[in-house]
Amino acid sequence: MKLLVTGGAGFIGSNFIRHILDKYPEYKIINLDKITYAGNLENLRDVENNPNYEFFKADICDRNRVASICARGIDCIVNFAAETYVDRSIVNAADFIKTNVSGVHTLLECAKEFETKLFIQIGTDEVYGSRDSGFCREEDILSPSSPYAASKAAADLLVLSYHRTYKLPAIITRSSNNFGPYQFPEKIVSLLITNLLENKKFPLYGDGLNVRDWLYVLDNVGAIDAIMHKGKTGEIYNIASGNLLTNLQVVRIILRIMDKDETFIEHVADRPGHDRRYALDCSKMRNLDWHPVYHFADAIGDTVRWYRENIGWWKPLKDGGQFCHWLKTA
Repeated sequence: MKLLVTGGAGFIGSNFIRHILDKYPEYKIINLDKITYAGNLENLRDVENNPNYEFFKADICDRNRVASICARGIDCIVNFAAETYVDRSIVNAADFIKTNVSGVHTLLECAKEFETKLFIQIGTDEVYGSRDSGFCREEDILSPSSPYAASKAAADLLVLSYHRTYKLPAIITRSSNNFGPYQFPEKIVSLLITNLLENKKFPLYGDGLNVRDWLYVLDNVGAIDAIMHKGKTGEIYNIASGNLLTNLQVVRIILRIMDKDETFIEHVADRPGHDRRYALDCSKMRNLDWHPVYHFADAIGDTVRWYRENIGWWKPLKDGGQFCHWLKTA
């Protein structure tokens, strides 16, 4: 199988590429990534010489470049390429609309033109919006709160339209909050760990009681693997771990692991439109014989250990100053 993985130098994409090359040594992967602030070729330094791996620096909005790759006979496109950080979308929504909507349109057009056998759009639970109780199912009405979530919802609807109108074989995944190695240090887990390693305080939005489902990235890439091989085209699959915890609970767990006290928590004003609770029903994934295999306590401990042992990876990223303006002083 020949895969085109877009956004493969990012957090989840790089973990996915490594997983596929390890599990399926006969598969070939083309990684197309624009290398924005969150794309980092260091994430894949260990596979760059693999004969079944190629990298192209390009924007998914570049129709000619994407078409030239699809013309080589791609069996499956897995689209991780996206602007993903909610805070950044509040500051500048334009980049999110361009990449997350126009870029997806470009990929879909090329997949249609070259009759790609499968298109997998990597989505997010944020498209459902906040849910006070219960669990979101794939057929629920979308209610995005942020420009980021709205752009991802638009992309999902575009993918579904191409499946229904043009019979493009496509599948959408919607996963909960990922954490793990190689995550750009501005998300809650990676920022907290790296701040504590620098003996800095962590800025916690509002009261910290926003609830999220915390999914180890290797469980997510395992789910995407299962969907790629067993999923039904035209379907949407929620991916979550069942680890429903408040942001404050996660912060306290990491503080204990790193032998820090709560003086390292700095409560800051909440961000606009901050959803209170996300929770996913993953029954459809269980029908594909998938379930998370990593226990949260072990995975968060492994994540702390990885950042301790890879200061040379994250320190230059933080020192480079490519953070939202309110995080620079955190």
